[in-house]
Amino acid sequence: MKQCTLKQKFDLEGIGLHTGVNIKLTCHPAEVDSGVVFKRIDAEGQPSIPASITHVDSTYRSTCIKKGDVLVHTIEHILSAFLGMGIDNVLVELNGPEIPILDGSAIPFVNAIKAVGVEEQEKDKDYIEFDKTLEFTDPHSKSEYMYIPCKEGEEYEYTSIIEYNSKVGRQVAMYRPGISYSEEIAPSRTFVFVNELEELAAKGVIKGGRVDNAIVFSHKDYSEEKVKALAQKFNVDMDILVDNGILNGLTLQSPNEPARHKLLDLIGDLYLLRKPIRGKIVAKRPGHTGNVAFAKFLKDQMVKKRKLKGLPIYDPTQTPLYDTEAIKALIPHRYPFLLVDKIISVTDTQVVGIKNVTSNENFFPGHFPGNPVFPGVLQMEALAQTGGMLALTTVEQPDNWDTYFLKMDNVKFKKMVKPGDTMILKMELLSPIRRGIVHMQGTVYVGESIVSEGELTAQIIKRS
Repeated sequence: MKQCTLKQKFDLEGIGLHTGVNIKLTCHPAEVDSGVVFKRIDAEGQPSIPASITHVDSTYRSTCIKKGDVLVHTIEHILSAFLGMGIDNVLVELNGPEIPILDGSAIPFVNAIKAVGVEEQEKDKDYIEFDKTLEFTDPHSKSEYMYIPCKEGEEYEYTSIIEYNSKVGRQVAMYRPGISYSEEIAPSRTFVFVNELEELAAKGVIKGGRVDNAIVFSHKDYSEEKVKALAQKFNVDMDILVDNGILNGLTLQSPNEPARHKLLDLIGDLYLLRKPIRGKIVAKRPGHTGNVAFAKFLKDQMVKKRKLKGLPIYDPTQTPLYDTEAIKALIPHRYPFLLVDKIISVTDTQVVGIKNVTSNENFFPGHFPGNPVFPGVLQMEALAQTGGMLALTTVEQPDNWDTYFLKMDNVKFKKMVKPGDTMILKMELLSPIRRGIVHMQGTVYVGESIVSEGELTAQIIKRS
């Protein structure tokens, strides 16, 4: 599937929910791989802020991004609309600090996108995808999230589950292929409970709140007298309290509109990862704080996945290509300096070896007494011996050749290796072997962690 942008620009104008400022925005088509970018044309230098999880500043009642001293509040609805309508790249210019709340949903943005059209671009979309189930609980909000890989033929699925001690009760909403975002999700409006209004007003975060841009639910433990007092305070007719528990007299578009709006927010907040997700997302009690924390968790998992993209698969029950005796037939190292137990994979450009670390290693009594740690320099030596196995398979009579270090570059030690660990030693050629010079990238894994890595250069020399 190709990336998409707008066919033409569009304008919208309205009040910011939290700032109360009248704001005009213009959404422009943008180049491939640019993502969603917000540009504050009213601020000095007209700074731009990419819609990225790295720029999130706060999540109190909305999602706010910040770069330097410049903020953009309440970005979740427009981001949700962009993802729901398949927009990958767009520049949003605005003359104030907040995206207008409009009617409290994403439908005004969706209608504007439909009016100007969507244009397919030349480059393919990039997706976020994992091959295993991931679970996350935000320690602050206690919101719970799960990522489940899609089966073959599936694309995505978002589910929100909410539960409140009010007439909202427990609700579930879902978005997946076959469910129209523009018809089923986008029209769902933001909501608030009546007992939250005083707190929000005191904190000055609903300066743009109106009776027509949010659903105000009554709360079970809130007396009618208090409700009417608040109704008067917020300029709502006191007799507008209706049987469905909604203070401002609005009628729900669907029985589970609150759950659908939480789903709308979830979709928008997760688009701060700047790529659509291919997988199933289940969110229990989602909110902006939890959504952003989950997005950061997924980003960390993406980084881990990228780093471990080349992690070899090691099955200790499979017969190795070279066992210890076969290794000793190729390289001259012997106890106590043979640091490769077996070779499990060899190609033209890569070799993978295994070193089982035991407490019987001769250096542990001195490195360190009472705290055995496998020396980093010996990890590099183990890589060199593994790389030597690849190099020596390219020459005749390999037992007549030795391998000598020339240099090590960009060596990093990231985690300690202890007795009981199994080191997976991977060496990859960075350039073809010429004149006996072997330049390789080495990586040592323990489990799913990279414990050390470096560029190693050696030379194979025939014994005189």
